[in-house]
Amino acid sequence: MKNFTAIVEKDSETGFYVGYVPGFPGAHSQGESLDELQKNLHEVIEMLLEDGEPKLETEFVGTQTIAV
Repeated sequence: MKNFTAIVEKDSETGFYVGYVPGFPGAHSQGESLDELQKNLHEVIEMLLEDGEPKLETEFVGTQTIAV
């Protein structure tokens, strides 16, 4: 079993949660709830892994808060 880090944002217009795995082309989805988003991302990643192990183009490092 392999773990992937997903970035999750909430669309202010639709209220949907949108998630993607940095550096993993095609690994993105949305859902009306965080649980639905996680289920959808899981399905997408499983499908993408059927084509073989991805070569991740980037690596998630973290977040920063910038005060302006």
